[in-house]
Amino acid sequence: MQAIFSSVTSTVEYIKAERVRALAVTSTARSEVLPEVPTVADFVPGYEASNWWGIAAPKTTPAEIVDRLNEEINASFAEAKIKARLADLGGPPLAGSPTDFRKLIGDETEKWGKVIRSANIKPE
Repeated sequence: MQAIFSSVTSTVEYIKAERVRALAVTSTARSEVLPEVPTVADFVPGYEASNWWGIAAPKTTPAEIVDRLNEEINASFAEAKIKARLADLGGPPLAGSPTDFRKLIGDETEKWGKVIRSANIKPE
């Protein structure tokens, strides 16, 4: 139903504490939490690899429940405390509709499927 994008959430606390030095972020745009850190695409045009987390429900969940959950999740993204915490983690929320989320999943599946096929990656 929703997604939160980030390329730095797992490392931002170490970067801010200067325990590690960030060379670049892998998203297409600079991170709001680390604006001085360039993107890999600044050096390798077209490069993009970001991670995201989403909230989903079983396929059989009634549409009215999905819509209500979506409404409440989007509203929570606007709450100052949640917005600030996500910003601290470097993971800006991507509010949207269930249709937007399905499109995101489809686009990501297609993108990474091409990478897997191109590199001939096989499960072990």
